Parts: sequence; structure tokens; C-alpha cells
Amino acid sequence: MSNPETYKVYAIRYGTMANRKRHENFIIADPHDGDMPIDYFVWAIVNQNRSIVVDTGFEAKEAKKRNRKITRLPREGLEMIGIDAAKIEDVIITHLHYDHAGTLDDFPAARFHLQESEMRYATGNHMCQAPFGHAYSADHVCTMVRRVFDGRVSFHDGAGEVAPGISVHWIGGHTMGVQCVRVLTKRGWLVLASDASHFYENMEKVSPFPILYSAADMVQGYETMRGLAETERHIIPGHDPLVMQRYPAAKDGLADTVVRLDADPTG
Repeated sequence: MSNPETYKVYAIRYGTMANRKRHENFIIADPHDGDMPIDYFVWAIVNQNRSIVVDTGFEAKEAKKRNRKITRLPREGLEMIGIDAAKIEDVIITHLHYDHAGTLDDFPAARFHLQESEMRYATGNHMCQAPFGHAYSADHVCTMVRRVFDGRVSFHDGAGEVAPGISVHWIGGHTMGVQCVRVLTKRGWLVLASDASHFYENMEKVSPFPILYSAADMVQGYETMRGLAETERHIIPGHDPLVMQRYPAAKDGLADTVVRLDADPTG
């Protein structure tokens, strides 16, 4: 592995679902619990040498289909911090669920980094079964297949370096091939969990999110990420509204929209 560089890391909130119920977010939960909103993010990893985007969100068509609210397209959120999606050369796709692998056409210059097991899962026999296939969009998966034939996908098998100080790590659990992203920042090694842990509470209470391929892999993944991160406070969940509360805005006017994850949390 090459000598690591340090990066700024941004979480960009592009959508939300305010009326999601708490029992929908945990494999064991009281069905009488109240609301527990879920947010949708993409992430950007930036230094003087490169900008790398993690996940590409979903578009208005998918939002309407699934009754989600988009507040801005992912590329529009990236523009707020001076990143032009059309010029991005590397995009890490943590997994191929609809809310992480849409809007691929907004990244025409990018090479996409994906676990090989995730592509195998998303195009194999498990997709014939609704419990596994319902969180995927056939259009998104087919677009990624086209990128494979265009020579624009780098497949990883386990751990792999994307750039100095940035690596991907297979976790599994939520899907067969979900991966997290490890990034060196000024405050140490940060882990973007994506859907390896949707909420802080999934990890803290060891109560997995109910959309999953393997509960055992998901729980083991919590320990894997703890080993990769500087501390547990350096693990960033994939959908928790608390992220917007715990980290400072990237700049004035972007509170509740873009926050700096390489800065110390405020809460």
C-alpha cells in the first residue's frame, strides 16, 4: 500500500423519509414504536490531489416510485462544495441498492469501484426473490453492467486501495457484497459505514437493520469496522439524521445539508 495522504470528508444529504417507523430500522423492535426518520447521503473525499465520490444516490423517478423525498440531486449537492460530478474520475459504490447506485450517468468520466461479490449478487439468482431483490433497481444494475462492458468498473475482492489513504473493505451482511470505505483524515482513520450500519444505534445495540443478506455477517461487520476506525466515534453510519447534528457545516449556509466528517464531532 502506498504512503497515505489525508483528506477532507463531506456527508451530503440529498433526501429523506420523515415518516419511517422505528420498527422498520431494527431486526428486533416493538411494532408500536413511533417514527424514526431516515436520511439519504452521498459522500465526498477531497484533498489537493483528487476528489473521490462515495455512492451516487437516486433520482426523482426512483423517489416517486418508493415514496421518498429528494431535496436535491446528488450532483447538485456536490456542486455546493465545488465538485463537478462530470469531472470525477473515481466513484466508490458501496453496494448496488437503489439509493446508492442511481444517477450513474451524472458521472460520465468516472471509474466505479465495486466488490465483485456485489455484482454477482445483484445479477444472480437471489434477485428472483423479493426479500433480496426489492431494494435494487433493475435500471441501475443494468447501467452498471454497461459500465463493466465499457471498461469502467474496478472490481475488488475483500480489501483494496483506491488511492493513497483511501481503501475499501468487504463487510457483507446488508447485501452479499456491501463494502465500507476507510479514509485517513486529520483526526485519524475514518470509516464510512454506508449500509454496513444504517444508524449509530444499529451498532451500539447490536440490532441489525432488517433488510439483509446475512445477520451474522452484519454483526461481524460491526467489529470489523471498529478495527478499521481510529475509534468507534470515527465510524459514520449510512442513513442516520444524527450525522447532520453531530458534525459542523461545510460552510455557512449548508447546515443540515453538507457537513465535514473530518472535523471533530460537536456532540
